[in-house]
Amino acid sequence: FRTALSLRAGAAAGAALARTPPLRSAARTPARCLSVSASLPSSSRSREELGVAAAIANVKGRSRAKFDETVELAVKLGVDPRKSNQTVRGATQLPNGTGKPVRVAVFAKDADADAAREAGADVVGGEDLVQEIQKGIIEFDRCIATPEMMPIVSRVARILGPRQLMPNPKLGTVTKNVAVGVKELKGGQVQYRAEKNGIVHAGIGKVSFTDEALSENIRAFMIALTNAKPESVKGKYIQAAHLCSTMGPGFKLDIKAVDPSSPRFMM
Repeated sequence: FRTALSLRAGAAAGAALARTPPLRSAARTPARCLSVSASLPSSSRSREELGVAAAIANVKGRSRAKFDETVELAVKLGVDPRKSNQTVRGATQLPNGTGKPVRVAVFAKDADADAAREAGADVVGGEDLVQEIQKGIIEFDRCIATPEMMPIVSRVARILGPRQLMPNPKLGTVTKNVAVGVKELKGGQVQYRAEKNGIVHAGIGKVSFTDEALSENIRAFMIALTNAKPESVKGKYIQAAHLCSTMGPGFKLDIKAVDPSSPRFMM
């Protein structure tokens, strides 16, 4: 009888341990401003709402990494991305760039391929590029295609799609003017998309940027994000925003300071 009780107790303890979520170390917290969704430990979050200038100063002041960290902006939107009429996705040009080198691949042929190479594309091809991708060779960060090449590109859609590399007309990456597309991607274009919780993440520069340059980039991004508001969305669109560096804590922004419709915008 005692043996049976011991076995039952052991089984119950084992089941309880299996249900217990693993402990998460603050040092292993993803390097995105996830404090918007309350994913960061409370000790790492800033509860005070800051203006843009103060937030930038705090992010740069708390940067301790030995590399040039990316400054990231996370914005919680009042949308439900599960509804097709509330999808927020787009791309915009940051006036001071992102500070990150971008490798661009272009699906094109003949004169379009020559134009892409002259514009600085890192990889240009057609069937040969498809074969490389199918072999797992993906040596680029962004991808552009001419409309006539899309049937070929569709063969690797299952590979490029999950990596967010699939050319998309809404993002301007399916275009006949490949030269302009390449220059935009290399010149500081940032793409954004609302995740399932309505959160948008974007790298808006580096810690080494001047405060003014980061401020100008935030301004441009928030205007673009506001212009992308779906018509079906009612109520408060911009609900929360945080600023952080790659390895640093997130700082909560005053919503009015990042809302283009507010008279306190960028204050």
